[in-house]
Amino acid sequence: MHFVSKCFDDLTTGELYEILKARSAVFVVEQNCVYQDIDGMDPASLHVFFEDDGRIAAYLRAFVKEPGVVQMGRVLTVDRGCGLGGKLLRTGIEEIRARFHPVRIYIEAQSYAIGFYAREGFRVTSEEFLEDGIPHVKMELVL
Repeated sequence: MHFVSKCFDDLTTGELYEILKARSAVFVVEQNCVYQDIDGMDPASLHVFFEDDGRIAAYLRAFVKEPGVVQMGRVLTVDRGCGLGGKLLRTGIEEIRARFHPVRIYIEAQSYAIGFYAREGFRVTSEEFLEDGIPHVKMELVL
């Protein structure tokens, strides 16, 4: 398994296919949520993932939301229960810091995952709200 961090134009077609496949498997099929995953933000995003023999094992993307603020999203792990999610999050934060130099990282986290993000320093900044029928909260990490 190896770590990859690339801008959209640097992704191979195979990598992009596997990213979209993993996102669809987790967010559409597994969570039974019909929504528009291809939202126009991928070309402006940094794509951070762990790849295992051509397969995406964990993934996130990040893009500039506003000056000084980077939004992280589409955070997923296919291989669960082995600590890969935490490793992805920590690595993603470091990549975001190195590439964007933001003062804050913003996420819209599914409510069940608040503890996952809180372990890395994210704090809840909103009341719970529904996004595509799934409870979420806004969270921020001040750097």
